[in-house]
Amino acid sequence: MAEHYTYALGRRKSATAKVRVTNGKGSITINGKPAKEYFADSAMLLTELEAPFKSIEDNKYDVTVVVDGGGHAGQIDAIKLAISKALVEKNEALKGTLKRSGLLSRDSRIKERKKFGLKGARKQRQFTKR
Repeated sequence: MAEHYTYALGRRKSATAKVRVTNGKGSITINGKPAKEYFADSAMLLTELEAPFKSIEDNKYDVTVVVDGGGHAGQIDAIKLAISKALVEKNEALKGTLKRSGLLSRDSRIKERKKFGLKGARKQRQFTKR
């Protein structure tokens, strides 16, 4: 029997997360590793990963994530957005709760590109009057 899942995509800075949510016991797998192993360096990021499930007060979903690009903080935000989107697609009644928690809005801030003639995005050479 084919496994039924809900798919969603989340982005933050230069990180992209593709998420599959299925009914299960609450395990989270990121790039083939358990979440505790993938984000072993920071317990704070692991607690942030649970935010969508804490806001709906339910943890009976298994999550499989393929995340690419960015650093760990950007990846966590991309994963949170993708999980929230997948939960809403699975159950439309959760949309209000997740929206009030601020988990359904994409943070669109990205790095500004370097401009020609400048040293960076905005940094210029020092101006001398005389």
